[in-house]
Amino acid sequence: MLSLLGYLALIFTKPRTTRPKDVDVFFTSVSATTVSSMSVVEMEVFSNTHLIILTILMLLGGEVFTSMLGLLFTKSKIIPKFHDHQIDSRIDVVNTKNHFPDSNADQIELGLATHSHLENEKPQIINHMDGMNNNNKYNSIRFLGYVVLGYLLVVHIGGSILVSLYFTLVPSARHVLEKKGIEIPTFAVFTTVSTFSNCGFVPTNENMIVFKNNSGLLLLLLPQVLLGNTLYPACLRFLIWILEKITKRVEFSYMLKNYKDMGYSHMLSSLRSFLLAITVLGFIVVQVTLFCAMEWKSVAMDGLTAYQKFVASIFQTMNSRHAGESVIDLSVISPAILVLFVVMMYLPPYTTFLPTTSDCEDSDSAKGIPNPRKTLVESLIFSQLSYLAMFIILICITEREKMKEDPLNFSVLNVIIEVISAYGNVGFSTGYSCKRRLKHEGDCKDAWSGFSGRWSTQGKFILITVMFFGRLKSFSTKHGKAWKLS
Repeated sequence: MLSLLGYLALIFTKPRTTRPKDVDVFFTSVSATTVSSMSVVEMEVFSNTHLIILTILMLLGGEVFTSMLGLLFTKSKIIPKFHDHQIDSRIDVVNTKNHFPDSNADQIELGLATHSHLENEKPQIINHMDGMNNNNKYNSIRFLGYVVLGYLLVVHIGGSILVSLYFTLVPSARHVLEKKGIEIPTFAVFTTVSTFSNCGFVPTNENMIVFKNNSGLLLLLLPQVLLGNTLYPACLRFLIWILEKITKRVEFSYMLKNYKDMGYSHMLSSLRSFLLAITVLGFIVVQVTLFCAMEWKSVAMDGLTAYQKFVASIFQTMNSRHAGESVIDLSVISPAILVLFVVMMYLPPYTTFLPTTSDCEDSDSAKGIPNPRKTLVESLIFSQLSYLAMFIILICITEREKMKEDPLNFSVLNVIIEVISAYGNVGFSTGYSCKRRLKHEGDCKDAWSGFSGRWSTQGKFILITVMFFGRLKSFSTKHGKAWKLS
């Protein structure tokens, strides 16, 4: 629904230059809503109003924002039974023995009667305690919603201000926007929202390649890439821990101890959060090391100082999971690095090395209550990797003529990169180059759009399906386990 509304808003807004095709506008709306940043048209086609619409779509489609809405739905299902100031008078009966010791038969008889009365009142006392626990859970979810909202606002407002200040203080970066006719506030807010939501759209045609010499800007955006995706659970738990130490609120303590009961998939245990942070750091180190070893003296790094090369390498590799902003042209990168990027794009954002058993248990299996109907359905469903293979085969079928006539641009590796990038909601693309064509017949104009921009309408709709499938992959991660390869 959000993609359709975005499409209607974009189609009825006047573009800056030539109006794109309807299918390309819908493709762009889906790409923004699913935070995929797969582009089929140049970004500078869109007017300032278009950029604002896309910013709203990216914000509403971002994982942190949608998870906050999920908390609201979870809270609405929990009705607090008791308030803190309401105390059941029956609880006071328990303390009568301590204050009035039995010294005669009447008191003993009274004590026995009281004991008998308490036995009858046990269910009511238990219900009271359940209500207190239910109330703690309700308040904790409410506080967690406030924390996520504050987290969202601080990163977006702070990031937008820092990016705006950078362009105000650095003439070389400001001149790029002035030359392209892009307003600094629009660029700052758009890029901050895009980076935090891990979408990867940038208002310039060249994405971040045009700013590859501005290492300061790249360093400002790097924390947002991690805060909005791979390190979000670890940062959220650390923030809640800090708030618990400062405020001493029981709600924050409840969140940390009962993270599974919060109904919030981004709340992980302290051990899992620590292992997640170590895994993310390990992936970054491995990627940066291989990228520098393979590309340090390549054409992609021409004109950069050693410091700029190092910052650009970190920026490019960190965006492979799953932001998708590019500071280097992927078409000139070695195949080994492209395959590495394919693996990184395929991995889910919370991939963890040595996860704990308790965090990996499925709720149904933990209860020991199998659902025969659900088990049968899941047995008939393929795994995610199987579906990706089907999507790649379908696209190779729809684009078979172009793969014969233009094998260098329409190579299988480029198709795989485009599909995995759409599935991972990353946005990496090798693009299309007229120089790589074997037959130079007809007019060909290079454009700063993704490789899928040259696909047929059928191929684009298949990739739209892949973007939706990738954005909702959390609902199908456990499918395909009935298929055993032996």
